[in-house]
Order: sequence, then structure tokens, then C-alpha cells
Amino acid sequence: MKNGACPSAAEGRRPMEQPVPRVLLAGASSGCGKTTVTCAVLQALVNRGLRVGAFKCGPDYIDPMFHSHIIGAKSANLDLFFFDENTANCLLARNSWGCDVSVIEGVMGYYDGMGLTSAKASSYELAKASRTPAVLVVNAKGASLSVLAAIHGFLTFCPDSGIRGVILNRCSPMTYEALAGAIRERFGGRVTPLGYLPPMPDCVLESRHLGLVTAAEVEGLKEKLAALAAQAEKTVDLDGLLALAETAEAVCCDPVELPHYDTPVRIAVARDRAFCFYYEDSLQALRDMGAELVDFSPLNDRALPEKIHGLYLGGGYPELYARELSENTAMRSAIRAALERGLPCIAECGGFMYLTEGIGEWPMAGFLPGVCFDKGKLTRFGYVTLTAKEDNMLCKAGETIRGHEFHHWDVVPSGGSFTAAKANGKTWDCVTANGRLYAGYPHFHFYANPAFAKGFYETCLKEREARV
Repeated sequence: MKNGACPSAAEGRRPMEQPVPRVLLAGASSGCGKTTVTCAVLQALVNRGLRVGAFKCGPDYIDPMFHSHIIGAKSANLDLFFFDENTANCLLARNSWGCDVSVIEGVMGYYDGMGLTSAKASSYELAKASRTPAVLVVNAKGASLSVLAAIHGFLTFCPDSGIRGVILNRCSPMTYEALAGAIRERFGGRVTPLGYLPPMPDCVLESRHLGLVTAAEVEGLKEKLAALAAQAEKTVDLDGLLALAETAEAVCCDPVELPHYDTPVRIAVARDRAFCFYYEDSLQALRDMGAELVDFSPLNDRALPEKIHGLYLGGGYPELYARELSENTAMRSAIRAALERGLPCIAECGGFMYLTEGIGEWPMAGFLPGVCFDKGKLTRFGYVTLTAKEDNMLCKAGETIRGHEFHHWDVVPSGGSFTAAKANGKTWDCVTANGRLYAGYPHFHFYANPAFAKGFYETCLKEREARV
């Protein structure tokens, strides 16, 4: 980025305006191949030597892992349920600092948001709020002229659609040549054909019950990405995509303030195949406040890092590694002992499951009651607003934060310190929380309510003072 200033909490409330060349790659629907197209474009741009920023619309953890693997830096989530528009734009500007171009991957279909009939928190809403030109990814397999009907529908469904380009996925060269001409003729420049990807069965990114298999698990990922990028160089109009990105207006926002503490704390963060679901900006918030984050592996390490003042057990796939986690009795004992003596801890979803008595037949840390079991379907899935029923480490009774649940496994009891509420009015109790603990299925992002980060940090400070 040649102009502008990097957004930071230290800049106070002075409004900022930062040039950010950017595009949003949106899907006509889930399964249209937008992640494949996004990864192909990201890798091709990196191969060109460009500094690339990457983002994911919505609460997903897995797509950003692929982005990060490609660009060699963190990929950030932009979620308009979690954040107000100003916060989302600040995170967009901050994570685009120093980049030549930023690419945002959409979520589900372009207009799909919360509920079946709402565009709230959709890719469309994010494109509109951030004034980002959108490129529609359409699955052309098994279709011809109907592709134009789909494009027409997306352009006219909302007059301010923001869709400026289209990429056809699973499209043959002959079909693309004909359709590209028809798109230019029928839409008169309202939308530009920006290329295609042919069917590439050897480059399919596998899926499982919570979405894609994580980047670390994909066999031959480097080769798949190389093949996708090489194809994108041949058949995707990357120069046209970059030119479109340059038309994006500057990002304007008021900086989001976080407190900074002169006294640092050390927080251990579980990072391995079993625990890998984190919002990177949420962790960065702790660093910006003064924390040192120390990664460790509940799968492979025998003990917690030394001289820590807090513990963060994120989500992931502990059920897939239950045997290995259970057999590491030294780590299970170390974590239970640390929590029993009052080490401050956040344990979300998979991390929460690890703290229970067991996952299926395999014993876990046993700090919390209950044995996790597979319900065989998504359970309490979706966005929630969490309201504290009692004072705890993160907040006072009555305070709220927005979060998300996404899990197949459940446990009884699952906690009663917070009330979770969905937009449709459904509510339930969840989370075990006290002055030193947050443990439950809902994930949350500190930028959804920075006061929760403050509560965690200050509890870790008390732990540091008590251990001096």
C-alpha cells in the first residue's frame, strides 16, 4: 500500500482513510467452487510476486487456513454479525496494510445471510458496507445459456448488487468463449467476464462434517495449489481482476480502541491438528494489549509452557484425535492441575470438550463433568448472542457478546453461566464460567466486544501478580 496509515489502537479516534485495492469473490451458492477459485487466484497472485491480503466473509475457520498457507500471513475474518461496519472496515484496512491487493472470499451464496430470507451478514452486505467490487463465481457444469439467467438474477435481485465481474467454474474452453461473448453483449458492460477454471478433479479440496479438511491435512496441497495457480494464469483474467480491485474506494473508519498494558502476560495457546480454530485478529488483540502468546500442543507436548498466566484452548477436531489426546496423560494431568489451582482459561468448543471427562470412550482432562457424544448432526448451529447470567472472568452479569456454534458433538451438562439467543428467538443456557474460566461450545471474537479481551487480560495479570 503506497499511501495511508496503518490503523492501530494508538491512533485514538482520528478518522482514517486508507487506499485498499480489493475484490470480493462471491459464490452463486455453496458448492460452486468459490474456495477453489479463491485459492487459485491467491496462489497465482503470490506467484507474480505481489503482496496479497486475504479475508473470509463470515465465521468460518477453515478457509482462512488455506488462505494463510498460500500468502504466508494470517487471513482475517470479516463478519457483520460479529462486528459493526466500522470495526469490519478497520480490520480490513489493518490487515491490508502493506499489500498490493486484497482478496475477500464470500460465504455461501452471495445474498445468503442469517436465516432463510435475510441478507444480514451476507457477502452482499459486506461488499456493500466495505464498498468492495464483487466478482460472482458461477458453476457452469451442465449448463450453457442458463448461466446468463443466473447472472441476470444476481444483478437484478438487488439494484445495488455491487457485482462487477464473473468467473465461471468447471467450464470448458469452448463453452467459456461462447458465454463470455454473450455476457458482454447481454449485459452491456454492467458485468465483465473474468475467465474460468475447467474441471480439475485432481485439485479438489476434500470436505468433512465441519467443512473442508484443514490445510495441514490435505495430501499434496502444495502441488494442488501450484496446478490451480498455473491454470488461473492461463484462463482467469488476473490483470482484469487487479484492474477491478484498483477501482475500489478507499476504506474509511474510526480506529477501534484496545487498552494497552505495560505489564506483559504469557498466555499458552493450544495449536496442533486437534486445536486449530482461532480468529487470528482475536489473538492479535491480546498481543496488541501486551500479551505474549506461546503455542503448545496437547497432542504432542508433555507439559504446559513455563511461567504462563493464562490458557487458551481453541476449537478444532479433538474427536478425530481423541485416542492420541487421551493417551497423553501427562498433558491431561498438567492442564487439570493448572485449572484446579486457578489458571485463567478460555476453552471454546473443542477446547471445552477436552476439559470434560471424556470424548466418546476416551478419557480427557476431567476438569468439567460430562462425557461428549456424537449426535450425528449439527447441534445448536449458527449465530448466537451470549448474555452473562452472572459475573465471570470476561464480563459482568447482563453483558453480551456475539458468537457462533458449529459442532456435531454434545455434552450434558453444557453449562449454565450464559444464555444463548438466536435471531429467531430460541434460547438455551450454555457455558461454564467463573472468575477464572470460560468453557463452552460457543466461539466468540474479541473484536465483537473488546471488553471481554480486557477481562481476560486483567485476570491473567492477577495470576501473574499472585505468582511473583
